[in-house]
Amino acid sequence: MTSQEQIRQFLASPAFGVVGASTNREKYGNKVLRCYQQNGKKVIPVNPNGADIEGITCAATISDLPPEVVSISMITPPAVTTKLVPLAIEKGIKNIWMQPGAEHPEAVALCREKGINVIADGSCLLVVMGYHDH
Repeated sequence: MTSQEQIRQFLASPAFGVVGASTNREKYGNKVLRCYQQNGKKVIPVNPNGADIEGITCAATISDLPPEVVSISMITPPAVTTKLVPLAIEKGIKNIWMQPGAEHPEAVALCREKGINVIADGSCLLVVMGYHDH
């Protein structure tokens, strides 16, 4: 698949998870969440500490995401990404977009080995979908 096809497949999900969602509007974990909202997408933040981010109730873990979420954005430190990718695969997530800075070679290799559509080439969801900071 070309990277455009990978992105198209990722964006075809009925709902999206944002792993590493943040209540801090300056952080990418918040901007990515708001980008989905700005584009009219159903999105669920994943954060073990937050009850609500941007008016949406958080899932505490990837395992708590509803079944309609088949694509997740990861805005996590690489060491955390590596720990969470196996959970995402176990959950049945089919598409994983590692935002720039979240990529880890082992996590990317595991995704490819398990047939997961992984985007970890430096592409940024905010650029692709068009994010506006209000």
